[in-house]
Amino acid sequence: MQPSRQYCLLALLALQVFPLLFASGAPAATLTIASSPPGATVEIDGVIVGTTPFQMKVPGGYFHKTRTVFGQTLQHEMTLRIYKDGYTAQDLRLTDGPFEWVAMDGRRQGHYWLLKANHIEATLEPASMAFTGRVKRMDRRASEANAGAELTTQEIVENAIPAVVRLSSPEGWGTGFLITDTGVIATNRHVVEGRNSMTVRLSNGTQLLGKVIYTSPAGGPDAALVKVEGSGFPFLPLADSSEVHTGETVITIGNPERGMPDTVTKGIVSAVGRDRLAGNGTWVQTDAPINPGNSGGPLLDSRGAVVGINTLMMRDPENPETTLHGMSFAQSSRDLLEILERFYPRAKDGAETATAGAAASPLPPAGHGKVAISCDVDGAEIYVDGKFVGDTPSTLQLASGTHHIEVKSEGKRGWERDLEVLKDSQLTLHPVLGATR
Repeated sequence: MQPSRQYCLLALLALQVFPLLFASGAPAATLTIASSPPGATVEIDGVIVGTTPFQMKVPGGYFHKTRTVFGQTLQHEMTLRIYKDGYTAQDLRLTDGPFEWVAMDGRRQGHYWLLKANHIEATLEPASMAFTGRVKRMDRRASEANAGAELTTQEIVENAIPAVVRLSSPEGWGTGFLITDTGVIATNRHVVEGRNSMTVRLSNGTQLLGKVIYTSPAGGPDAALVKVEGSGFPFLPLADSSEVHTGETVITIGNPERGMPDTVTKGIVSAVGRDRLAGNGTWVQTDAPINPGNSGGPLLDSRGAVVGINTLMMRDPENPETTLHGMSFAQSSRDLLEILERFYPRAKDGAETATAGAAASPLPPAGHGKVAISCDVDGAEIYVDGKFVGDTPSTLQLASGTHHIEVKSEGKRGWERDLEVLKDSQLTLHPVLGATR
């Protein structure tokens, strides 16, 4: 072949092939998110992006394996949260993966995720239909006055196990416990995260479909609620963990990995309070082991009442594969009660709460605003409405309404202020903590 003709042929091939290569990286698909009823808030990976019906353009490589090195791939998983005042929220995992990308020459190019579908339709259930039955809150002060109220370990376990359930999905399993006779189950958010249903196995072996009816938002306590259909379920009373004493005996029940169902461990309360490493909310620290699979199970006091949701064992910050023995944490029952008070208005009153069919109380005001908080001290602790939410500098997304903001740092004078957050507002705070005390 003559050189001139060869170069012409190569040029023709380039004109035909290279546009195809680069086109694979161009926006080529639409992700649509709808809900019934419409007008629900759409939150992707903790960021509010709009309301339903919602559409966003995405590269074609987000739906199918990219065919060339020029194609765009999704480099992380994505989660979706859809919610509307007066309705239960839905949390979904938008992606499958990770998948390994191997080039044509056999070299590994890393991992990628794929969107499961280009159209998501969510049906939101009225909260008044999901949050039925009654929650029982035990008055610890009254029971402490009655010395005979304390139970033996065997009595506590025998009474509690019928209300403890195993929650499973293709990704794994955890534990939960019934808190109403109509099938409302408490567990950890990380047990159900990204799913709208779980398989629920009762202590008698019965398996039921459980709907995820509530998960705490990002930045909130590690708590969630699941609902199974039925009535007459055994359930556990809740105690206010603010009345728990350091040194008292506690018992955990759960389904640990490589362990038998309904495994029981016993220990003491080591401390009660906030812990940055554990996460947001109030924590009950105990030396009773909380192993993988125990997550979501009940932490019980000597009267058989729930004082916490078993959540995690602390790991060595310098070696995350190593757990620190004798340092387990349970999300406090106080955090759970604060969630339940939205849906069962009488939960704050004392013993018995809302009856079957009662309407849920209003959810927090609609809308959010963003608050950027920096400080003269990097790493100062930020508290919103008494709960630890992160360190400075941070940008927080807060529900519209009045919030109490505190910024603290050891050895410094604290700063606090009541802040009115308006819908769609963007505020900036730069507190100065002042001289060392």
